[in-house]
Amino acid sequence: MVFPDELRRNEYFRRQGGPSPGGPDTIGDFASLKQLLSANYELGNVLIKCFQYLIAAFDVDGFRVDTLKYLDQAFALRFGNAMREYALSIGKRNFFTYGEVYDNEEKISQYIGRNVSAAGDLVGVDASLDFPLFFRLPAVLKGMAPPSDIVDMYEVRKRVEQNIVSSHGEATRFFVTFLDNHDQHSRFYYSDPANPHRYDDQATMGLACLYALPGIPCLYYGTEQGLHGNGDSDQNVREALWGKPNAFNPANPFYTMVQRITRVRSEQPALRYGRFYFRPLSGNGEQFGVSTFPGGVLAFSRILNDQEVVVVVNTSTGQGFAGFVIVDSSLNPPGTRLDVLLCNKDAPIGPRVVLSSGPVEIHEVGGAISNGPASVVAVELGPMEIQILGMAL
Repeated sequence: MVFPDELRRNEYFRRQGGPSPGGPDTIGDFASLKQLLSANYELGNVLIKCFQYLIAAFDVDGFRVDTLKYLDQAFALRFGNAMREYALSIGKRNFFTYGEVYDNEEKISQYIGRNVSAAGDLVGVDASLDFPLFFRLPAVLKGMAPPSDIVDMYEVRKRVEQNIVSSHGEATRFFVTFLDNHDQHSRFYYSDPANPHRYDDQATMGLACLYALPGIPCLYYGTEQGLHGNGDSDQNVREALWGKPNAFNPANPFYTMVQRITRVRSEQPALRYGRFYFRPLSGNGEQFGVSTFPGGVLAFSRILNDQEVVVVVNTSTGQGFAGFVIVDSSLNPPGTRLDVLLCNKDAPIGPRVVLSSGPVEIHEVGGAISNGPASVVAVELGPMEIQILGMAL
């Protein structure tokens, strides 16, 4: 049975079976699903009416569009624009649509916002799942890839989105960030059978980092309860919570940590809207740069108006870090006190005082080399520790 009646037309469906092995994935139905011919303009109008009806009937506030890149691109743009305009017409000012574009920066740029790499002036869906970040961030946070991989990814994004995303805060509106989801074979959180809580700090470090980076963070269900499925198929990360005793436990340590993280994000507007800069760091206080080795330290700032929030992440699973991180000297002159707004370790940490460096060699993110003096803040982190520094508001 096909509902509504307007969709009961054979010419609206591909009806060609699955794609040929090794052939183009755009020829044939989408796996076992019968694919609609979204390039058909009449069909597009029907689909738009269907989803506008859902908004009105059920007070829907947003849509996630699965496999967006397999739709006809013109329809994808038209659909996103139609949802936004209809929502505005009935008083919904913040209706949100985001798409799954399982691809690279260049492909994603064809679908989000006032797209920069395809013809036309329609505003498509509001955002895309941030797969370029997902392809790198988990490996960096687990100490298997260097923090410089994340820096390189954002440099590519600035180039691809140069007419839309400046260096900085606009990306918050265009990307839905995540560490894991239902299509993967393992969750970000790993529980070692020999030592089940060994990597708890790694999981909370990853969550805090996700909520501090630009974007709209998406938390996969069960993360707040410590689910840690992994295996050889996506079924291993789709564990059922329903029916288990105390399945939605608000006292679970992961649950309470998520509360702490989201509270800091709510209290610090810079973490939601701020400009974004990677920060060179140093172990000896003389040579500063980005970590280029696995298990290194990732440091970045979010700046909004006159407030800077500094995030320092030690991705090593076994080694601590003691050193210095550069901060904005105009916002944080020597003597400025930065509070530890969040740490995923239990030990309380006192405020950090901004210092003036001596002669230094700074390897900037863009490749330039400069010299000080600079404003720096001294930090000490244990393995798998994150600290978020700033002024309590």
